Amino acid sequence: MTTFKFLHTADIHLDSPLRGLSRYEGVPVDQVRLATRAALNNLIDFAIEEGVAFVVIAGDLFDGEWDDFSTGLHFCGAMRRLDEAGIEVYVAYGNHDAESLQTKRLPLPKNVHAFSSKSPQTFVHELSGTALHGQSYRSRDPGGDLSAAYPAALPGRLNIGVLHTALEGGRPPHAPYAPCSPAQLGAKGYDYWALGHVHTHEVIAKAPHIVFPGNLQGRNIRECGPKGAVLVGVDNGAVASLEFRAFDAVRWSHVQINVATCASLSEVEILTREALETAFAAKAEGRPLVARVTLRGETALHGELAQRLPVWREEVRALSAAVSDQLWIEKVRITTEPVDEGAADAADTDEITQLLDDGIDQPELRDVLAADFGLLFGRIPPELADDNEILGAAKAGAYEILLKDAAASLRARLAEGAD
Repeated sequence: MTTFKFLHTADIHLDSPLRGLSRYEGVPVDQVRLATRAALNNLIDFAIEEGVAFVVIAGDLFDGEWDDFSTGLHFCGAMRRLDEAGIEVYVAYGNHDAESLQTKRLPLPKNVHAFSSKSPQTFVHELSGTALHGQSYRSRDPGGDLSAAYPAALPGRLNIGVLHTALEGGRPPHAPYAPCSPAQLGAKGYDYWALGHVHTHEVIAKAPHIVFPGNLQGRNIRECGPKGAVLVGVDNGAVASLEFRAFDAVRWSHVQINVATCASLSEVEILTREALETAFAAKAEGRPLVARVTLRGETALHGELAQRLPVWREEVRALSAAVSDQLWIEKVRITTEPVDEGAADAADTDEITQLLDDGIDQPELRDVLAADFGLLFGRIPPELADDNEILGAAKAGAYEILLKDAAASLRARLAEGAD
């Protein structure tokens, strides 16, 4: 087979939950819960339609221990469809699915070939003349560079290295597992390195090709934009083309809105609706879009916005529902700042305002806040702070932000009283 194609995917994290949506009404729970399965199904459909020679999965197929065996059964069913189409699958387990109990118990379909975790292993796909070299993780951290022990390239064949790694120096926030450099990989003489672990698509090098496909389905707001796999074209024993294909079933996006020019809350509402419409039209591409809405900019409305955040959150959800029932709001944040004090009204220098300003810089107040929040964090689930702006800021020690927001909100209430 002188001309053929194969698919390179990684970090499927099958049945891993999409975080940040469970508390919001109107979000279809089953559609969110099964998003990673839907993304895998999209990849399988494409592989069959495209007639690829084989599929490479470079680690983190699963997301650790399963809640039930249906995760493994779904994977086996998907692989059976590939088997019926004559498509082989080559899997290297990564840090999330490293020799888990369920992985050991799962009987793999005959077309699925899992690389050994004891030492590098080579599989040969005879129909295409391809040699695939790889090694699965034995434990969550393999303890060093795995690629150094990979065998030399087999002459007369297309050689592919399959490796779950963050490369040398790592790629935050991903842990620096199996560190190695592109130069070290290139020295092996392989034609293509199918990497996994980093959840962003990136072509590291082209001679040879060293590629991260990114994860198959975004799972939280830190994984925005299209997610999918890489379709690799091979001609006469050499890599001839790379094409990223999106297979995600649900997409994530940041919607940031600068409200500095808004003179009223109604103008903020209009600007927000327009931004949501634009984001859904430009980024969803026919699939549900999960958006985090952030208001930013220097504005005289800062105090009013901070004061009515709970109400504003519900208003944004209503605006999104008016745009589409496939537009879901993950979180609403207000990061605006008050207008420069030098430009503020001269009357805004009374005693209460001065006390608010002075209090922000008092170390004693910071100590009290740190102690109080410390007690609170001992009583609530740790992950709650990640989904709450106030708790998240407190956990990071950003008390100045909290105090400024509190001062702005109090000023707004005092202004209302004066009116």
